[in-house]
Amino acid sequence: MASAPPGLAQVSAPAEDPSKGMVEDGKDGLVEQDHPIAPDQYDERFETSRWEIWAYYSYYIGNNGLTLFNFAPTAAQNLLAQQAAAIGGPDNTILYFAGADRTINSIVLLSNGISFAIQIVIFLIIGSYADFGTFRPNILIVLSLVAFGIGFGWLGVHDESQWQTGLGLYIIGLIAYQLCLTYWTAAFPGLARNTRIMRDKAREFEAGAITRDEYDHVDSMKRNELSNMAFYIQSLGEIVILAVIVGVMFAVNVNASVANNNWGLSVLIAFASGVWLLLAIPWFILEKRRPGQDPGMNIVIAGFWQLWRALAQIWQLKQSLFYLIGYFLLGDSLNTTVTVIGTLQNEIVAYNTLQLTYLLIVGIAAQALGIWAFWTIQKRWQLPTKTMFNAVAVGIIVLDGWGMIGIWTQRFGFHNAWEVWVYQAFYGLFVCPWYSYSQTVRPPLPPSHPQSTPRSTVSRMLPNQMISEVTPRGKEFLFFSLFSIIGKTSSFIGPLVSSAIIDDTGNNSSPFYFLFALSLVSFLWLLFFVDVKKSRVEQAEFLEREILRVGEKGRGV
Repeated sequence: MASAPPGLAQVSAPAEDPSKGMVEDGKDGLVEQDHPIAPDQYDERFETSRWEIWAYYSYYIGNNGLTLFNFAPTAAQNLLAQQAAAIGGPDNTILYFAGADRTINSIVLLSNGISFAIQIVIFLIIGSYADFGTFRPNILIVLSLVAFGIGFGWLGVHDESQWQTGLGLYIIGLIAYQLCLTYWTAAFPGLARNTRIMRDKAREFEAGAITRDEYDHVDSMKRNELSNMAFYIQSLGEIVILAVIVGVMFAVNVNASVANNNWGLSVLIAFASGVWLLLAIPWFILEKRRPGQDPGMNIVIAGFWQLWRALAQIWQLKQSLFYLIGYFLLGDSLNTTVTVIGTLQNEIVAYNTLQLTYLLIVGIAAQALGIWAFWTIQKRWQLPTKTMFNAVAVGIIVLDGWGMIGIWTQRFGFHNAWEVWVYQAFYGLFVCPWYSYSQTVRPPLPPSHPQSTPRSTVSRMLPNQMISEVTPRGKEFLFFSLFSIIGKTSSFIGPLVSSAIIDDTGNNSSPFYFLFALSLVSFLWLLFFVDVKKSRVEQAEFLEREILRVGEKGRGV
């Protein structure tokens, strides 16, 4: 979706529960006894209110991706197709872009890769503000205003002669959307941990009424509750928004002409941006600005230092390193698969705004059902996270295998309208749980300040629940920035490779060769080389070495 620089106040929780001295009456007078300190220390000013939680949900309903993640890429690709036809006839799919003649699908993939590459640079510079200090809410507000502006800007871009402007809005808009999601999600752990129930449990833990495991279980359940509710409410809200959009599209009469359809896409993006703006205001007002960690140095430098420490220490954790490799490959495959299928889907439905809206309604409904089904099955049979993770990987392999068949035949393989309807349902049911699991990670334990805000879910695309399985407890800050950067990196390499494959072969389905092999290899790697039980042993040994190292340093050894 980070590490603790040495010499700073401890940003990772100790491996063992800390204790504090308390004076009690004993047989021989007053005696000092040790009592555990709750891993979360609370300030009543930051207690989470019901209205704040609903404001948090409200922002997510608005930032649902319809604007800059779904319909803006479609609008850009639509203008590319019309410009190609205007200069070379109805069968032409070639345009000159970035120094070479490229197919429309290649240009879209290349633009996607460029967008994620820029995100990496931005994230390296300002990403640490999600962990440190108090400036994160301000960054979210500014990024949101940029996103709103881009969404409304599409009202002026709906002619094929503006295709280059459309690509620029697509690239910048995708950056704004992803960064907004990053800084919104970063508020989640602080929101969950400052609820009344967690405050009460902290007191019970300090009083010795419950164990650390019991405390952690309640913590995990509360985060699961808030995360799943956010995702469900967002899904339901998105369906309502899409239903309203259908009415708006009929009012614009998008089926009357190509020009009307172009205008309809721009109106759709602007309308959804307006809804996002209205639904974001409660969160901007009601969010309690909980302070993050004190970096003890320049925030930007602290972010780079964390990443360096994570790279240096992961070599001591073989299973974590193995998972990092598999995660890179599978994340790359998933992001590129979705983009490639999206370009094919746009061509199949001829960029028809109404059909695309109907398809999204099916996809979002299936998404809600899929998340519920995965969670219910896991609870019912107490299945481990890795099993659920592998099930999602199989779903990705099926998509790539189906697309690969389309290289050899036009009968199926994402060439027909019925296939994109099936794709939306299949994707929602069997692949979207990847995103749901990214929200329910075990976040880092609090550092020097109790209201630390970890960058634990910096991207909707990160399977952080699985990441937490291979991360030493209390060292999550040390490793999450590493996994985050890897996730961003994998998001731009795949599109760039796929774009080059299309340019070389001239076949828009040809990237599925690469994607199927990538998905299969990453699945087999994770299946046979990542062992969660071995990882826990490695984590315990790693933490023991850390305790010894700190002890020797304290004694001046």
